[in-house]
Amino acid sequence: MIDVEDLITLVRNYNPRTNADLIRQAYAYGRQMHEGQFRKSGEPYFTHPVAVAAILTEQRLDDATIITALLHDTIEDTKSTYSEISRLFGEEVAELVDGVTKLTNLQLSSTESKQAENFRKLFMAMSKDLRVILVKLADRLHNMRTIKSMKPEKQAQKARETMEIFAPLAGRMGMQWMREELEDLSFRVLNPDARNSIIRRFITLQRETGDVVHKITADIRHELEKAQIEADVYGRAKKPYSIWRKMQEKDLAFSRLSDIYGFRVITRSEADCYRVLGVIHQRWRAVPGRFKDYISQPKSNGYRSIHTTVSGRDGKRVEVQIRTRQMHEVAESGVAAHWSYREGVRVQNPFAVDPAKWVAGLTERLGGEDHDDFMENVKLEMYVDQVFCFTPKGDVVQLPRGATPLDFAYAIHTRIGNSTVSAKVDGIRVPLWTRLKNGQSVEIITAEGQRPQAAWIDIVTTGRAKSAIRRSLREEDRGRFVKLGQEFVRVAFDHIGKRATDKALRTAAKMMGLADEADLLARVGSAEIPARRIIHALYPELGEDQNDVVETQRPVLGLTADQTYRRAPCCQPVPGERIVGITYRGEGVVIHAIDCPALEEFEDQPQRWVDLHWQPGRHAAVFTVSLELTISNDAGVLGRVCTLIGEQKANISDLHFADRKPDFFRLIIDVDLRDLEHLHMLMTALEAETDVAQIARHRDLSRKP
Repeated sequence: MIDVEDLITLVRNYNPRTNADLIRQAYAYGRQMHEGQFRKSGEPYFTHPVAVAAILTEQRLDDATIITALLHDTIEDTKSTYSEISRLFGEEVAELVDGVTKLTNLQLSSTESKQAENFRKLFMAMSKDLRVILVKLADRLHNMRTIKSMKPEKQAQKARETMEIFAPLAGRMGMQWMREELEDLSFRVLNPDARNSIIRRFITLQRETGDVVHKITADIRHELEKAQIEADVYGRAKKPYSIWRKMQEKDLAFSRLSDIYGFRVITRSEADCYRVLGVIHQRWRAVPGRFKDYISQPKSNGYRSIHTTVSGRDGKRVEVQIRTRQMHEVAESGVAAHWSYREGVRVQNPFAVDPAKWVAGLTERLGGEDHDDFMENVKLEMYVDQVFCFTPKGDVVQLPRGATPLDFAYAIHTRIGNSTVSAKVDGIRVPLWTRLKNGQSVEIITAEGQRPQAAWIDIVTTGRAKSAIRRSLREEDRGRFVKLGQEFVRVAFDHIGKRATDKALRTAAKMMGLADEADLLARVGSAEIPARRIIHALYPELGEDQNDVVETQRPVLGLTADQTYRRAPCCQPVPGERIVGITYRGEGVVIHAIDCPALEEFEDQPQRWVDLHWQPGRHAAVFTVSLELTISNDAGVLGRVCTLIGEQKANISDLHFADRKPDFFRLIIDVDLRDLEHLHMLMTALEAETDVAQIARHRDLSRKP
């Protein structure tokens, strides 16, 4: 355990004017309060608060934060009280300790609804004083460093919580070093085999190539000396988790992975940053599309740096980050740089972002109406990496990487997003799903009467846009679903000789725990609740008999005895999928999957819709489904695919090539299956085959009935 005088020395290194007596008093008080308490490892418990305080000295934080670290568990785990801490150490420290205590009691990895509410509380705590989160992050970092003493199941739970919440939060605050360490410590617990494999490959690579980091660092220094530029150069291999994540994202083997080394050049001035960039690009070939200038367009957490990737020694790709010393301090500390001290005074770093404004901007973008929206927004915001685009007037709009013109429109105003019909990027009309790049100018074209479409959900990236689109779709769809539900319910009641009165529907809604009859009808119309469930609820003695009296050879429920049916060739529904029928005069009923795009043309004809369901149980009949596969153009691949299909007890009834390329084939295969479960098993088996690049159900709207 670090001695109190050693801790004070750590603080004095950056803050000679520190209140050493108050730190000694807090150290002694914390030690006394935790007397007799021990960690799982057997060490005295007070070693943990001291370690947390030491971590925070690396951020050069103020006395109040260091003292809070020493006392952060006293209110929760000892007989200490808020009023006593306030009396001994002041109101500021008491508020901070109380804030950390409340965060510790949040079960962030609990059920989704509880988790969403606790996330709201977390962001509220952040909005009061961001130092509460800084202490909590340091607390989690030390706990992860010493996690081996915990039970395996507890280790896994803490590691998942760290990977999902605390690591991305540290990254969002600009504390990249802490994010990387938290991720790697979690990775060690959650997937030790993968981590050890990467480390072994690194050792083998170093044995084969020598110390690449030292060589490239020397090369960069040599080039800078020739150009007479003063700068510090550092290099390192990237963390095992960072490498593993790239392997997963890009589906590459370790041997094919590039830029596993990172280099940093710290210059004396901003002008030197661009001089260094010129020297590096003159000496090595730049990799297209891998240049980012966060100096001219900084991130919201204050991060500024130039990033470029070049082909270095032996053609190996290396990433180089170039920034000044002040920029580097913000890059290391992120939002925490606002509290950094040097020589006893608060550092006036021009690049440090105002924490109050940062939190306000973050919480403003986390305005989802319900738990699902809120959690989605949180995760999108936590993992964000920005691009900066311009309006036609020259205003800057900040968006996450991968954002589209639709995200841009919603970032300006929800009304503009809802009425978007098209967009121009740099003066050229582009599809709404186009991914925006740094520095592009975006013009949104709107039209009165335009409404959001369901497909937009898959186009947009930001939580704000997704939330606005869902809200609009709910409002618009509710009326349509109520109308459709009325028709389904009317038909169901007609089958048993009853009338679907308002009173009957209100009674059914109450029995099912729904708000009112309109809510019930909307759920029936949106296929959440089958109409026959209402019959079963109100007339159990009639519902079962009337709805299940069907010809045993027919697998579909809901048809009258004289109605014939056939599956729609466009969507090819199979047992297990939610289905509806469309009536055709003289042709019977055509069965569609509920999500079939062909149903859109019948939205204004609810009288033709029939509420249908597959007969429960295992289906002996077979149903043909078309699959679209993209496979490698290599010897034996098609044979392996056909063998896999046979092993899953599925029969190939037809096969044809839709596209032939030198490296890949795209083919349509018709397979005979029992039901949806059988289909999922087959698709999972094919997805696991390494030579199958893509697989999906083939929906052919040209074959509409």
